[in-house]
Amino acid sequence: MKVLVGILTVSDKGSKGERIDESGGVIKKIVEEKLEARVKKYEVVPDEKGTIIKKLKEMVNERIDLIFTTGGTGLSPRDVTPEATREVIDKEVPGIEEAMRMKGLEKTPHSMLSRGVAGIKEKSLIINLPGSPKAVRESLEVVLPVIPHALDIIAGRGEECGRQ
Repeated sequence: MKVLVGILTVSDKGSKGERIDESGGVIKKIVEEKLEARVKKYEVVPDEKGTIIKKLKEMVNERIDLIFTTGGTGLSPRDVTPEATREVIDKEVPGIEEAMRMKGLEKTPHSMLSRGVAGIKEKSLIINLPGSPKAVRESLEVVLPVIPHALDIIAGRGEECGRQ
């Protein structure tokens, strides 16, 4: 079964066409190669909490297995991706977000300023990635190995479902 992926780039400038979305492209390339996934939906939206919530819910309703956001996880007043994600998810998966920050700390102390979250809504796994292409690559390197197992558990497939 091919994993269906949604990518939501959160960027005021990107949504206006004032900046090319490199990070979303990096996600698409890596998940198609490493997970043999199919990107079903790819959108660029402004840093608006209501819009982010609406788009995440649409992707969940379209039965997208794995949803990545990129951008909007920092400290600026416009960075609201984690807050929007928390309003959508039913369960947080803190180990994913902690692992990404730990990996980032190997490169820069600024990684601890990332506020990205990860969680589950129905049968979808939603993961907030940082906004820079370099940080996206590093974060995906950490999380991709656990994605197939996580998706199996979320979907209720596999022998080990429910066991730790």
